[in-house]
Amino acid sequence: MNFRQLGIKIALPVLLVTATGAALAQFQKPEDAIKYRQSALTVMANHFGRIGAVVKGEAPYNKDDVAKNAALVATLSTLPWQAFGPGTEGGKALPEIWSDNAKFKSAADKLQVATADLNSAAQSGNLDNVKKAFGAVGQACKACHDDFRKK
Repeated sequence: MNFRQLGIKIALPVLLVTATGAALAQFQKPEDAIKYRQSALTVMANHFGRIGAVVKGEAPYNKDDVAKNAALVATLSTLPWQAFGPGTEGGKALPEIWSDNAKFKSAADKLQVATADLNSAAQSGNLDNVKKAFGAVGQACKACHDDFRKK
């Protein structure tokens, strides 16, 4: 093993620990994490709802607006999960998030894949594809809410 390979083997774990510590340190109190994740999910729901109005025929189809909203939804879908760390229990979150974290992470991953697909459909400008992808995102949201959100 050369010096460069050894440096990478040492540096990678250090970077991972540092990044993990930085993510945990950004929330000084559990309430901060709860506010953060609820805010991210609220903003995501707002932009998803704008697409929903188009899908339901309640608003005219403007491909540029739908594409912008879908891009935001895809980006926002990556944000709330870091705020579900240990010690951040509470809010509208059920304890199963922490007791069955693998299932929760799987649900979060499904949502992110579905929102990425919605974004791709929206960028294509094909409303039929948007409608189909919109339904998949809605199903991912509902599944997670059914299992992990207080009613």
